[in-house]
Amino acid sequence: MVEQRPPLARRLKQALQLWLLSVRDMLTSAGPVLLLAIGLLVGAYWWLNPQPPRTVVLATGPAGSAYADFGQRYAQALAREGIRVELLPTEGPASSLQALRDGDADVAFVRGGSDQTPEDTPEDEREVANEGILSLGALFYEPLWLFYRPAALSGPAPKKTMAPPLTRLSSLSQLRGLRVNVGQAGSGVPDLVRRLLQANGLAADAIVASDMAPDAAARALQAGQIDAVVLVTAPESPVVQRLLQQTDIALADLPQADALSRRFPFLQTVTLPRGMVDLARDLPPENIGLLAATTALLTHEDTHPALRQLFAQTAQQLHGGAGWFNGVRDFPNTRTSELPVSPEGDRAINGRPPFWQRFLPFWASNLLERMWLVIGGLIVLLLPLSRVVPPLYTYRVRQRIFRWYARLQAVEARMDERRTPAGDAGEAGAAGEPIDTTELLNELSELDELDRVASQIAVPLAHAEELYALRNNIERTRKRLLAGRQIR
Repeated sequence: MVEQRPPLARRLKQALQLWLLSVRDMLTSAGPVLLLAIGLLVGAYWWLNPQPPRTVVLATGPAGSAYADFGQRYAQALAREGIRVELLPTEGPASSLQALRDGDADVAFVRGGSDQTPEDTPEDEREVANEGILSLGALFYEPLWLFYRPAALSGPAPKKTMAPPLTRLSSLSQLRGLRVNVGQAGSGVPDLVRRLLQANGLAADAIVASDMAPDAAARALQAGQIDAVVLVTAPESPVVQRLLQQTDIALADLPQADALSRRFPFLQTVTLPRGMVDLARDLPPENIGLLAATTALLTHEDTHPALRQLFAQTAQQLHGGAGWFNGVRDFPNTRTSELPVSPEGDRAINGRPPFWQRFLPFWASNLLERMWLVIGGLIVLLLPLSRVVPPLYTYRVRQRIFRWYARLQAVEARMDERRTPAGDAGEAGAAGEPIDTTELLNELSELDELDRVASQIAVPLAHAEELYALRNNIERTRKRLLAGRQIR
C-alpha cells in the first residue's frame, strides 16, 4: 500500500513554522550583537547630528536687486530637497555681513570690500570681527556701474577756446560738483565711492551725494533730478537692465580701471563686450572697461555642514554657466575669496562629489556621508563579534533536542537501579527481575510521550540527524525495557 503524503496546506504550514523558528533562533542568537550595533549607531547619530535643520535663513539684499532674485532661485532649489529658505532682506552686502556676524542669518550674499571695519583697525581685530565666517566660494562679478546723463557734462564752451563741450565721462574726477546717488547706507557702495573719490583727489563733499534706493535713483536719473548714479550689482539686476536700454543715459568707461584695481585688491577689471546688451542694436557700440567686485556666498561655522554642502552644490548649478563677464565654469571659484573657504565649498567646487549623490536623495546621501566612518568602524568592530552568532544559533537549535535527553536518562536510571543489587542490605536483585505491570506501563507511557514530543520538534535540515538520533535512542531504550523485564 502506497503511503499518502500530507496535504499541501499542512506541508506549507510546517514549512512556515520551521522558517519562523529559524528566524526566531537567528534573531535571538544575533540579538546581543544587533543591540550593540544599534546602540552605537544611535549614539553616533546623536553625537554627529547628521541631519540638518529644515529651515535656513539667507540674507539677500534690497528688494529688486540681483541678490533678491538669486535668493528666490536658491529657495526654489533647496525646496526640492525639503529645506525651507527664509529670505532676509537687507540694505546691502554690508548689512548682510553684519546679520551673519550677529547670528540673524545662516548664509548671506556678501560683496568683496563690504567689510566696513575702519581701515586703520589692526589686523588681529579684523580677524576677531570675522571669526567663524567662512566662504562657500565666489559666485559672480558685480561691476561698478556708473550711469550718467551726458547732458549734465555739457555746458557752454569756454570763450578762450573753440573746443567742443565735454559729453563723455572718462575719469571719476569729472564728477566734481555733480549730483550723484551713491547708494543706501549699509549697502557698502557709499564707502566704496568715498574711497574711489579719494584716490582721484576728491573729497567726499566734492559731489552732491544722495542715498536713494537703486530703483528710485534710476527713476530720478531718467527724470533729470540727479546727474549720475553708482550701482554695484550683477548685470541681472532689473535696474541695470533698464538703464542700459536708455539712449539718453550713458555708461562710463573708466580708462583708469587697471590702476584702481591695483590700489583696491578686492576690485578687478572686467570688460563689457560690444553688443552684449543687445546684438541687434549693437549695445554697447564698443567694449567698455569696468571695475568689478566679486560676490561670495558666506556662511557661519555654526551652520550645519549639510546645509553648507547643499548651498555650495546649488551654487554650482546656478552660477556655473557663462555670463556677461565670465566664461563657463569660471564661477563658483575659491581663487578670489577674502575669507577662509569652508571644506564643503572647496569640495563642491574643486573636488568631485561622491558617486552615491547621483543616485540617492539628499537626506540619504547626507546621512551616508556623515556616518560612513562610523559605519565602517562598526563593521570592523562587529566582524569578530559576529563569530559568536553561529555557535549561539547551533546551541539554541540543539537545545530543543537535548533538553529531552534528561527525561530519557531518568528512565534509564530507574532501569539501572532495578538491575543493580541492593548492596549492604543483602537484598537480591538481578537482571530480569519481575516488576509490576503498572510500573512497566508507566515507563513505556513516558517513552511514548517522549517519542511523540520528539516527532513534533521542528529543526533545520542541518540538524535533522540529531533529532533522529534522539528518536532512535528512545526506541532503543524501549526495546531494552521490554527485553530485560518479565511481567509478573
